Amino acid sequence: MTIWIDTHCHLDAPELAQDVADVAARALAAGVGHCVLPAVNVGNFGVVRGLAEQFDYSYALGIHPGCVPQAHEFDLKTLDETLGETLGERLALCQPDPRLVALGEIGLDFFVPELMTLAMRERQEYFYREQLKLAKKYRLPVILHVRRSADRLLKHLRELAPPGGWYGIAHAFNGSQQQAQEFIKLGFKLGFGGAVTFETALQLRRLATQLPLDALVMETDSPDIPPHWLYTTASDRAFGQPQGRNEPAELPRIAQHVADLRGIAVQVLASATTANALQALPKLRGLLNC
Repeated sequence: MTIWIDTHCHLDAPELAQDVADVAARALAAGVGHCVLPAVNVGNFGVVRGLAEQFDYSYALGIHPGCVPQAHEFDLKTLDETLGETLGERLALCQPDPRLVALGEIGLDFFVPELMTLAMRERQEYFYREQLKLAKKYRLPVILHVRRSADRLLKHLRELAPPGGWYGIAHAFNGSQQQAQEFIKLGFKLGFGGAVTFETALQLRRLATQLPLDALVMETDSPDIPPHWLYTTASDRAFGQPQGRNEPAELPRIAQHVADLRGIAVQVLASATTANALQALPKLRGLLNC
């Protein structure tokens, strides 16, 4: 069976809480051998760590830009201390947790209206920069939230680049070809998921076709960004039909669309994107014995 890595999956989301064990079982049955679980705020650090332990997955810790309005300076201090303890660098008796593979999900969101005021944009950038500094301090890859914010993300990445350069993933990337190349130059892989299955996503499908194969990783962003076969239109939702729930088991079918766009065998895509994920998040090698 072809084995996949879902590089971005929110198993801690309320939509998955009632049957999370079944979700993980369906993923494994579909050939998804590993999921990376990014945190979004300090309140779910323990939950993502626990889920990673329960299902033999990995996780990342960070403060999502959508959570910045409720975040405080103390949350950055908590993140700093938690990273130090989890990596075994703060307390001498602590053993490093090999499941912590990145800092994330962090970034900038210039799409959601309540995040678009000047004050909130500045606040987002402050939290983003402070977390980049922590990634640099603890030598961690970064999982980036990129939503109409690629150029600003790149600006701060260049200004704060560590001596050995960045590692990480630009999650759900949907920028321009030029922006994609700039992230790749800085050491990032680009995450592709359910959005690429829509025929109307012309720019995204061009990127999935034209970017170097060694730049791509696969993800679902479960339970969000459903592929076209799970998507419910606004009019259907108005009549009470719920939005389809995405989950990691959908990854192989999503990947088949990318393979078809590129004109390659799906097994070739699986091997390449797995290798790319291991390069972006090097600690995965120890977990997966690669």
